[in-house]
Amino acid sequence: MYAVVINVSFTDQSAAQASLAELVPRVSASPGFVSGYWIALSENKGASIAVFDSEAQAQALEAQAKSAPAGPVKIESIGVGEVVAQA
Repeated sequence: MYAVVINVSFTDQSAAQASLAELVPRVSASPGFVSGYWIALSENKGASIAVFDSEAQAQALEAQAKSAPAGPVKIESIGVGEVVAQA
């Protein structure tokens, strides 16, 4: 399995959370999707982790995220890595 880890910042937490109503179903419908988590770290920082069956599927989400239009959320960093353990 491979995970896409995205760190974000936002100026409006309410707008950022509202955008999840569209984003979460779209990501979870992606081929190979296993699980996903969207985390509010503070009033203006967040992160997400989406796990996929294969590296190619994870890289496809990474590419989509990188090409997404600007909105209430700014991607600070994004990366794909192999899941080496889970509980």
